[in-house]
Amino acid sequence: MGRPDGNRPDGSPSPRMNNNYNPMFHAQATPEPPVYEKQMVPNEQKYPNNGGGRVDQPSGVPMGRPGQPTNINTGGMGSQPYGVQMVRPPPVINQPSNWTSGLFDCMNDGENAIITFCFPFVTFGQIAEVVDEGATSCGTSGMLYGLICCLFGIPCIYSCTFRAKLRNKYGLPDAPAPDWITHCFCEYCALCQEFRELKNRGLDPSIGWIGNVQRQRMGQQQEMMAPPMGQRMMG
Repeated sequence: MGRPDGNRPDGSPSPRMNNNYNPMFHAQATPEPPVYEKQMVPNEQKYPNNGGGRVDQPSGVPMGRPGQPTNINTGGMGSQPYGVQMVRPPPVINQPSNWTSGLFDCMNDGENAIITFCFPFVTFGQIAEVVDEGATSCGTSGMLYGLICCLFGIPCIYSCTFRAKLRNKYGLPDAPAPDWITHCFCEYCALCQEFRELKNRGLDPSIGWIGNVQRQRMGQQQEMMAPPMGQRMMG
């Protein structure tokens, strides 16, 4: 309780008795509420995926720009984006095999033996086109073969490279001698052997690469149109 004269109990004058009293000055300012910064919580923490598998993204969460995958669900895939499955094709391993004919079995295909003896650049051009799967034309390879033969007289330095490609394609052994030796001493016989090898494996060099592709497509279409075994077409 205050004193009747308006002073405080200890005798000091009350601020209300002061003519210079300003209630706004003596009032204590109300502290402003603290401002907290909004912390961005990653999607992985907001929606954890402890058990793996697929986690559907809730509505309201932006999916990102079109064409860019989101990394909301890792699903045990590490840094791989969600929805992208990396599948690597199995490596192609050429199983080792043997030549279907011998080096000196030229007369097994008499027509090719005569053409090779008279025009070796023709046989080589046909072989090169099929071995390179159409990347090298028969005419270009044949002309280059003939040019090397006329200028240097040793076309084996060019033809032996395609024998190596043929061996790698089918896993054939380097027999009866290394490729450059075989073509150096038995050029015509080596060309005939390579021609027969392609023909025995279903690729006829005489019709070119495009002809072989068309023939294979026609064979596949005929197999698809053929009736199943044990059934016959009703007329």
